[in-house]
Amino acid sequence: MNIKELPLDERPRERMLEQGAEALTPAELLAILIGSGNTEESAVQLMQRLLAECGGSLKTLSQMSVHDMTKRYKGLGPAKAVTILAACELGRRRIMEAAAEKRYVKSSVDLYNIMYPRMRDLAHEECYAVYLKADNSLSGAPVLINKGGITGTMVDIRLILREALIRQTPTVAMAHNHPSGSLRPSREDDNLTERVNQACKTMDLRLLDHIIVTDGNYYSYREQGKL
Repeated sequence: MNIKELPLDERPRERMLEQGAEALTPAELLAILIGSGNTEESAVQLMQRLLAECGGSLKTLSQMSVHDMTKRYKGLGPAKAVTILAACELGRRRIMEAAAEKRYVKSSVDLYNIMYPRMRDLAHEECYAVYLKADNSLSGAPVLINKGGITGTMVDIRLILREALIRQTPTVAMAHNHPSGSLRPSREDDNLTERVNQACKTMDLRLLDHIIVTDGNYYSYREQGKL
């Protein structure tokens, strides 16, 4: 069923024009993107089912693959699936823009607020280095040092130091995520923090903090007295 075949007061495009985007449900907003459903479901009904099977979570939706969508949902071809995932990515980047406006890192909370939007929907671990000027303002965007599986990452400390020298920044901070949601640092996390801290001291740099990011919380080596 095409959206145009719905009763006028149930068409999400018309409702958005009259009432604004905030009046629409996530399923209705997604229905606007895909335009049509299948022979048994309207676009809205299809998106309601998709979201229901994601537990109502846009985060879970964003982690689906094009293959998963096209295989499991009749009426969702590659073009529609890509459109949905592109919308999810735009939402993530909008949040990242807001975080980038916070130009100073003076605490672990500041570091978390900058890095969480970048890491919130990841199903694998990523490790970033953040470079700070003498006044603790950001020197450019955080740098992805390594991307790994869900069990951990391997980090080349030379890359961290090299970028600090190129940017001529006296302070470095680190952040990596735990997709499992656990805030407990692993032995590898502790070893990495100690190695980076010692390497920074050798190069007359300061490691401000190393945080572990989870969904809605963080662990700080600085706050725990380990730096």
